[in-house]
Amino acid sequence: MSLTFPIDVPKINELLPHRYPFLLVDRVTGLEPNKRLFAYKNVSCNEPFFNGHFPGHPVMPGVLVIEALAQAGGLLTQLSRLSAQSEGDPNGPNTDKLYYLVKVDGAKFTKMVVPGDRLELEVELKRMIRNMAVYSGIARVDGEQVACAEILCAEAQA
Repeated sequence: MSLTFPIDVPKINELLPHRYPFLLVDRVTGLEPNKRLFAYKNVSCNEPFFNGHFPGHPVMPGVLVIEALAQAGGLLTQLSRLSAQSEGDPNGPNTDKLYYLVKVDGAKFTKMVVPGDRLELEVELKRMIRNMAVYSGIARVDGEQVACAEILCAEAQA
C-alpha cells in the first residue's frame, strides 16, 4: 500500500479490523508519521444508532465520537509503520494484532454531533509505552470542537 492521500475506506479496511456498522473513519486526509493524523467521518442520517439515540432528535453517542478518535489513533500507528516500511524499515503495519481501547481520560463533549455533520478527527501520538499508545484526540464539526479526550490503546495479549 502506498501513502497517497486521501486514504479511503478500502485502504482503511486493510489497516483496521473494524467493519460496518462500527468502522467510524471514512477518510484519512493527512499524516505526520509518529506525530499526528487528520481524518473524518461523514455522519449520515442512516447511521443505525440514530434509531434509538434519540427518536425524533438524532444525536451521535459521545462514546462513538471517542471510538472514532481511537480508530484514527490506530490508523496513525499503522500508517506510521507503513511510512517507515516504505523508507526501508521492515516493521510495516501490524494488521495481524488487535489493539483495544483500554482507557479514556479527560473526555469533554461541547456540542452535539447530528446527521449531516462531517466529524473531523485529529489525533496526536503523545507516547508509546511497550505495547501501548497514548493519543490526544480532538473531534470538530465545521472547525468547532465538539469533543476531546486522551485515549490509551493496548495490544491484546494472547
